[in-house]
Amino acid sequence: MTLFPALYPALPWLALVALALEALLGYPDAVYARIRHPVVWIGALIGRLDRAWNRAERPAAARKAAGVAAECVLVVAALAAGILIQDLLARLGGFWGTLATGLLASSLLAQRSLHRFVSAVPRGLRQRGLEGGREAVSHIVGRNPASLDEAGVARAALESLAENFSDGIVAPAFWLAVGGLPGLLAYKAINTADSMVGHRTPRHEAYGWAAARLDDVVNLPASRLTAGLLVLAAWTRDGRQAKAALAAVRRDAGRHRSPNAGWPEAAMAGALGLRLAGPRTYGETRVEDHWMGDGRAEATAADIEAGLSLYRRSLALLWGLALILAWTI
Repeated sequence: MTLFPALYPALPWLALVALALEALLGYPDAVYARIRHPVVWIGALIGRLDRAWNRAERPAAARKAAGVAAECVLVVAALAAGILIQDLLARLGGFWGTLATGLLASSLLAQRSLHRFVSAVPRGLRQRGLEGGREAVSHIVGRNPASLDEAGVARAALESLAENFSDGIVAPAFWLAVGGLPGLLAYKAINTADSMVGHRTPRHEAYGWAAARLDDVVNLPASRLTAGLLVLAAWTRDGRQAKAALAAVRRDAGRHRSPNAGWPEAAMAGALGLRLAGPRTYGETRVEDHWMGDGRAEATAADIEAGLSLYRRSLALLWGLALILAWTI
């Protein structure tokens, strides 16, 4: 068994195949009903480790060490599973091995679902007003939707679109192209752990430290790439929008409380002439964050649809980049 078997020369092709299959098929409901989803399986392991090792009676230093150990177990398990599965599928031969691995990898991309959930927000706003928008956006953001007015709903949808484009599509495709199925599974394990335990709550302040820091590291290249894709996509529409997007990234991305989320959010804000991020509420907690972009804060349903158009153009550029790499590497 080898780390990257016969598929290694075809890894950029593998990313392109996975992107194409996910765009075409998504993750069928019938498959989910029968075997659930790989992220559900990863989440089950994270939850088990959390319950077993994150004991409230332990001191903070011990819980932090337990979180580091849990992250190591999770990453090693994901890498081992990816190596084993990729090695087995590679035995089908170059074309069939790449196709089978790409089909499996496509389950860990989110092009279709992200578009579907975000596009439901402007539809909800137009059909049912503020309550319809709040209900739709509650499926894609962690903040309290009851605290949002119509502009807040629209901004939340666009922020989610920008951030999830990075960590739900570009980052998985990047790590698939770099490290094959092992790289992709390790990335999704790290990203899922951050979403489950990487919060600054009394239970996870210490234990989730490693999950949050490692997620910051693995998302760093994709967040910059995503910002670049959004700027280029804006340029295909209007050079002035691209200039504004680039200016927003340079000025604001580093001011975001997240080392990564500010890059795609600033690019999206600048391209659309908006302000995104800023002060917002998660549950009962008020977060004072910097604004991304210097445009208007009164976002609308039409702005969400413009953001979705920019997202589709950016996806086309991502596909084109994967194709170029596949032909040249």
